[in-house]
Amino acid sequence: MQQHLEALKDSKFCPLWHDQDVRPDVLPALNENISCELLIVGGGFTGLWAALQLKERQPEVDVVLIEKTFISDGSSGRNGGFLNSTLAHGESNTEHHFPGEADKLYQLGEQNLAELLATFKRYNIDARYEEVGETEVATNQGSVDALRKDYGEEKAAGDNVTWYNQDEIQAQVNSPTFLAGLCRRNGKNGIVDPARICWGLKRVLLELGVRIFENTPLDECNPLGNDKMQSLSLGFTITSDKVLMATNAYKNPISQVNRATIPVWDYQIATEPLNQKQLAAIGWHKSRHALGNHANMFHYYRFTQDNRITWGGGGAVRYYFNKNTDFASCADIPERFEQLSKEFFETFPQLKGLKFTHRWSGIIATSTRFCMVPGVTYNGRLAWAVGYTGLGVGASRFGARVGIELLGYQPSDILKMRFITKKPMPWAPEPFRWFGVKFTQNALVKADKNNGKRGLWLKMLDAMNLGFTC
Repeated sequence: MQQHLEALKDSKFCPLWHDQDVRPDVLPALNENISCELLIVGGGFTGLWAALQLKERQPEVDVVLIEKTFISDGSSGRNGGFLNSTLAHGESNTEHHFPGEADKLYQLGEQNLAELLATFKRYNIDARYEEVGETEVATNQGSVDALRKDYGEEKAAGDNVTWYNQDEIQAQVNSPTFLAGLCRRNGKNGIVDPARICWGLKRVLLELGVRIFENTPLDECNPLGNDKMQSLSLGFTITSDKVLMATNAYKNPISQVNRATIPVWDYQIATEPLNQKQLAAIGWHKSRHALGNHANMFHYYRFTQDNRITWGGGGAVRYYFNKNTDFASCADIPERFEQLSKEFFETFPQLKGLKFTHRWSGIIATSTRFCMVPGVTYNGRLAWAVGYTGLGVGASRFGARVGIELLGYQPSDILKMRFITKKPMPWAPEPFRWFGVKFTQNALVKADKNNGKRGLWLKMLDAMNLGFTC
């Protein structure tokens, strides 16, 4: 059997983050008609952060949160755990979609991340946070040139960046594929255990009086008269003054939300803990860089506290026809994990014999503007914040803030920003959407094989700022 297949043979289909003794019991499902002031739909980062921020602002508000399965089961417990302060997916994306707001969004992102970390400390949430910044590595000459250019510009702007030539980056992380690297240590960016964040927030919310119902899917949500909302779940009714949709990539009853994002499947694998010989072979454990390679179809990889490596992204990322979010057919596809395993050993051939203990997948909600999409309807009674496009670990807390402010809970001047008011371009209907995404993915793969040189299709998307990975 080939090495990459042998390494996966005994892996467990379960997110590494879920497979922990500290995982809390699942709470009972809704079993009666209830009423509340605010109903939050979705038990991931956005819903949990919204409930907490609202309770901190106005403790008297009666909040109910419902989750279709269990807290952390969605994207919030299935991501790589990379914590980044950006709210609008980088400077170029910000300038294109929200001209004149880059400085403000940068400040808000830094403030949001600082408050997020302060919350962990205040409530004793062990998120396994490590302040390691972010490091991009170049695996072809085109990427070397691009990263060197970025380094010069960022260094001139006063950013805390470090350039590594080939010998230097391989001394940091020993991979024969690494030609150069750029380490960014601005702010508090780093890595976390995403499931522990969800579980910690769940504990705090229960202590603050939030009613949480798991295994409670939303079936319907409609206006009731002129000042109420009526939601149906499991045959029971939830009557509320307001509703916050925190469903991200998953379907909900509001068509505006569904048109704003598409679900892109991402796959990950995690190794067994590395022994001392394996650690010495790559040297990565000394710096514990949070890594990503500079490519269109990029991999992202990191160390855990028990010295495992998680590895995701790359060519295994997929969009399936007609917004398919069905776990039975999309979640555990052997070819996706086999590709990841093969690419892992190409990057770290000296780790031959290492086994993968876990494999899993999750859904990224991708918007056409490559960042969070907020909105409000029904005369301020229903709001949403969705579509973080791969950077939701930090940005979801800010999205939650926007959501509750759109509902009238201590609104601030941020609601006047184009980042909030500008409507995103909706995705095309099928089959045009699938053909467009597939064609784009093929073009991205081709560019990666051609030293990053982008063809006419990608150049056209770049002009529209739609050069996304999918």
